[in-house]
Amino acid sequence: MNPPAARPDPDALLAAQPRRRGRLKLFFGAAPGVGKTWAMLAEAAERRAQGLDVLVGWVDTHGRADTEAMLAGLEVLPRQARAHRGAQLWEFDLDSVLARRPALVVVDELAHSNAPGSRHPKRWQDVEELLAAGIDVYSAMNVQHLDSLNDVVARVTGVAVRETVPDTVFDHADEVRLVDLPPDDLLQRLATGKVYLPEVAERAAGQFFRKGNLIALRELALRRLADRVDGQMRAQRGAAPSPVWDTSFGLLLRLNGDARDDDALRQCARLARALAAPWHAVWLDSGHDDGQRAHALASLSRAGELGAVTLLLSGGEPAALLAGYARRHNLSLLASSDHASALTRALARQAPELNLLWLGGATPAPAPRWRLAWQALTPGWSGAAAAGALCAAITVLALPLRGVLDATNLVMFYLLGVLWTALRHGRGPAALAAVLSVALFDFFFVQPHLSFAVSDVEYLITFAVMLIVGLVAGQLVARERHSAARARQREAHTRLLYEMARELGSALLPEQVADISARALRAALDADIHLWLPDANDTLSLDAPASWEDAAIARWCHDHGEAAGQGTHTLPSAPCLYLPLQATMRTRGVMAIHAADPTRLSDPDNRRLCEAAATLAAQTLERLHYIDVAQHTLVAMESERLRHSLLAALSHDLRTPLTALSGNAETLRNALARAQRPEAEQAGLLVEDSRRLARLVTNLLEMARLQAGAVTLRQDWLPVEELVGSALAALGPALDAHPLTLELAADCPLVYGDPLLLERVLANLLDNAGKYSPPGAGISLSAAREGDYTALRVRDHGPGLPAGDAARLFEPFSRGERESAITGVGLGLAICRAIADAHQARLEAANAADGGACFTLWLPWRDAPAAPFDGENSEHA
Repeated sequence: MNPPAARPDPDALLAAQPRRRGRLKLFFGAAPGVGKTWAMLAEAAERRAQGLDVLVGWVDTHGRADTEAMLAGLEVLPRQARAHRGAQLWEFDLDSVLARRPALVVVDELAHSNAPGSRHPKRWQDVEELLAAGIDVYSAMNVQHLDSLNDVVARVTGVAVRETVPDTVFDHADEVRLVDLPPDDLLQRLATGKVYLPEVAERAAGQFFRKGNLIALRELALRRLADRVDGQMRAQRGAAPSPVWDTSFGLLLRLNGDARDDDALRQCARLARALAAPWHAVWLDSGHDDGQRAHALASLSRAGELGAVTLLLSGGEPAALLAGYARRHNLSLLASSDHASALTRALARQAPELNLLWLGGATPAPAPRWRLAWQALTPGWSGAAAAGALCAAITVLALPLRGVLDATNLVMFYLLGVLWTALRHGRGPAALAAVLSVALFDFFFVQPHLSFAVSDVEYLITFAVMLIVGLVAGQLVARERHSAARARQREAHTRLLYEMARELGSALLPEQVADISARALRAALDADIHLWLPDANDTLSLDAPASWEDAAIARWCHDHGEAAGQGTHTLPSAPCLYLPLQATMRTRGVMAIHAADPTRLSDPDNRRLCEAAATLAAQTLERLHYIDVAQHTLVAMESERLRHSLLAALSHDLRTPLTALSGNAETLRNALARAQRPEAEQAGLLVEDSRRLARLVTNLLEMARLQAGAVTLRQDWLPVEELVGSALAALGPALDAHPLTLELAADCPLVYGDPLLLERVLANLLDNAGKYSPPGAGISLSAAREGDYTALRVRDHGPGLPAGDAARLFEPFSRGERESAITGVGLGLAICRAIADAHQARLEAANAADGGACFTLWLPWRDAPAAPFDGENSEHA
């Protein structure tokens, strides 16, 4: 018998199943106090009563009694204590919730910043981890915490909100419930202490909680929620195409290609602004004459400047094209100035959900319909000649077959001629060919021959059918010919952009970008292309422009980031089109396009091709820019690293022999001084130089350690007097030539920091003051509390700081004067700045009003610990 199969482990099977992601429900409001927490707890209590495992992870009631009452009957998670800077902070215990794994957890204040040391810096990241673990979450937030609206709220209320939530969290929430309250009711709640405690509420009422602010915040909240709902509706429509949903206004204008379009554009622009709705303008291109096409293209360009989305439609039945476009973009209003056209009636039958809007105007009445039809069908001389020649040729070739083939078969030759004429020359010549075919067939092939008389009445039916079939077939072939031409043009543009993007992907120089762009557009538009690119100072370089280029227009286009020249409203008489190379961060240059046929740039498809090419070129130039920046940064970082390594190695190897040299020089000086030898003075100079060199090596070592991050602060409380005394002792006789004035305030508090490092800061500042002050000039050192800081100032009476950026003095190896007789390599102030940053302090430099330089170290003020009480000594006192 076969052994029984091993039974799979149920836990292993469950672990192998994909874990369900938790659902997030947000309670969204316009301002604090609208009742988000109350509504959230009420719904949580309802779910708890239904038997769901509910846990309150974090709720801050702000002392509100009605909110605290909502916690009754709900399990509340104990808060987690975290120590930070000597204080105890209470935070949300994420790990306990993950271990407990409730079905639903309530986590209030989604935008809260967690205490340092927490696993995530933001509470919304804690919520993301809970959702990933399959736990449903209820949370709450206000509109001012949305990251995209943070600057808008700051401008409206004058209060900058630092805690924000990314918009993706809001957009991806499974459900958002708006908790709304009118501003007057919210102000009443604030006044009665139901939002904040009385002392906080009084201050909030004069700042954030002004009625105007609350109205603006309420509008922002409603609009943001409406945008979310609109996005969900659009996603649903994209997943399942359907008729137009009249949930919001959207305007679609059908252009006629005549003088009525000007008034229609202005009226639609006003309507769109009044309705706060998007609007589109389209033209149905079905092979119109050049004049009507040029007028329609100009109207599309004007519509784009008025804020419309424009498109040229072709390649199908007009009513179906318009209905499909309106449904794809959910446009519920169709505007037209043609009140009784067959197209409008057909559209009403195909898309009855559309609202048809008739636009009135003061333009002259259009020409009679028969005249428009005649103008559309009247061929040009070349097409008419070709149609006549083809019909004559068919007649000559068919005459020998007049007695061989039946007359109805000969009709097919003429129909083929009509189709060929429509395919090559359009609808006008095709209509002429149809009429000529009927006439020639009657004259040469119907009894009696060489006469237009008809012996059999049935031939009249043949003539009518032949004429109708010829006209209809010719018009259909001409329309499809035009649509196929537009499709081929768009396919060629797509292929050109693909090839251009592929070539730009391997471009390494701006010159290659210019050459690739020029070749691509030259092949598509028969146009000359020139790229104006910025120089090293990020300003547009206009060297040797071509005869058709204007440097002033190109510079305007670059500075304003807008198109100019031909086909625009900015200098439209210019011989070429200027497009800004607008990338993500900034404008990278200007593309100048000069077409041999200026009308080609009026075609919307060609204009979009140029704009797409300019965008590709701009993105490539930006990529090359950041590659260059990255390479320079990498080289600079490597150079800096090698320099630090070299300095650390040299200073470490020099420190031991310098210590011995300094000690031996001091011993020699003392011996020569006891013997009263004249060489004692030279020995003293040797001692001073060796000490100066030792300080330089110490500075090199200290700078290397600070930049490597190898310094650990050993902070303690110390009096300013002790700090100043140790710094003066470290300097020795370096300040003997300068009278020193100490101004230490009697109430100067203790400072908290690393004694050795702070001593180094004062020693370097005093040494710097001594170097740059003439002999006999005084140096002052003061210390006092100023606001929330303890200010230590070192001031000299030297030449002062050089003109320019004073912050440059704190850079390594930077000095006030490049060539100077004063010793040093420019590391002292850089070390001071690094030590100040490590203490979260500020070091500033400025020129004093009466001459000299003043350096100020701002140390953060802290409450000094209370001295321990000695009861035994107190009793004996």
